Amino acid sequence: MSSITGKKCTPVIRGLILWVLLTNVMLVLYCLTSPTQVTIRGTQEDTCSLSMAKLLKNVSTPSQSTKSKECSPAVNIMFMKTHKTASSTIINILFRFGEKHKLKFALPDERNDFFYPSPFQCSQVRDYRPGDCFNIVCNHMRFDHQEVAKLLPPDAVYVTILRDPVDLFESSFHYYHRAVPLTWRIHGKNKLAEFLNNPKTFYSPEAYNSFYLKNLLFFDFGFDNNVEADDPHVMKNIHNLSKHFALVLIAEYFEESLVLLKDILCWTMEDIIYFKLNARKSSSVSRLTPEFRAKALDWNGADWRLYQHFNATFWARVEAYGRERMQQEVNELRRRNAEMKAICIEGGDAVEAQKIQNSRFLPWQPVGESSILGYNMKKDIDPEFRTICEKMLTPEIQYLSDLGVSLRLTRLWGWLKDAVFTV
Repeated sequence: MSSITGKKCTPVIRGLILWVLLTNVMLVLYCLTSPTQVTIRGTQEDTCSLSMAKLLKNVSTPSQSTKSKECSPAVNIMFMKTHKTASSTIINILFRFGEKHKLKFALPDERNDFFYPSPFQCSQVRDYRPGDCFNIVCNHMRFDHQEVAKLLPPDAVYVTILRDPVDLFESSFHYYHRAVPLTWRIHGKNKLAEFLNNPKTFYSPEAYNSFYLKNLLFFDFGFDNNVEADDPHVMKNIHNLSKHFALVLIAEYFEESLVLLKDILCWTMEDIIYFKLNARKSSSVSRLTPEFRAKALDWNGADWRLYQHFNATFWARVEAYGRERMQQEVNELRRRNAEMKAICIEGGDAVEAQKIQNSRFLPWQPVGESSILGYNMKKDIDPEFRTICEKMLTPEIQYLSDLGVSLRLTRLWGWLKDAVFTV
């Protein structure tokens, strides 16, 4: 009897061994794609100078007809792309604007981010040479203002986006937990609840990818994500960010955020129309009880203080803009978006990954599942709208490829994660 049981277990054991081996290979290779770099603080010659920045005027800029009498459309922009905050939708807007006006992007090399989670350095930009100037920086990075500022003209507008830390934490935990070994030993169907009941049992600051589990916003901005919320450094860092960023968007008020973005950049409504990218299917979202929301806030206390501060500044901007004026602009944006949906999207809504007919529109999926929605483009689109529809529906990875990034390392990582978790 025991021998029969042993034979039945053999395939399971072999599968487990293979899974462990492939996982380790995946982790090692991913680590190797984030090389250790020596930070060399730039001299004057390393920085985008005023004389070099003037050469960017050779690129196509928005025509005079799109400019108001009071301002000119901004073309020099740093968007700090934070994780799980609707930032992929913003980056699509920036890609389209930059491509339309032939602006110069600072792009990553062979992957879709600037060697995240390593701190950003100019050397991570594709084909970078000291003194090079760019119009737009917008891919994932771990922020370092001193390094980013070397790439952009002095008039560059810095923008970022935040999301309620509870919802962000839930989304990050769902999306990344299979890539965070700390979570592999959590048992039960509701791993998120198990984690929040006793997070210190399943968390170590030094562990691989642990930053995805605590104060992810603080980490993205280059700060210590393990700092306690009442530490004086938290507010000091927040006030420091206030000096660099001209506008901080709020994901929960996405349309209002885009209206403020349009205003500060002196863009048009046409520049900010969008389709929501990288949305999750509702069945994959954990609905946290008030008790667990409180626990998540406590665990992500630094992010909560960051969010509270910039949520207040956001609404101060809305008041200054005018509530009635804001509502009119939001209504117009919704109308324009609805028009584009009717023109571009088959069925009018996002669909699950397995129902996406063209791989060009298939979004990147989390490890081990397909919970991110995408779109099917209509086949009988008026030729006048075909190009804009295609660009609005194109996920970040495919758009980067269109912009000339090879993505060799990103595609290798994607192949490995899919191979490991489909064994």
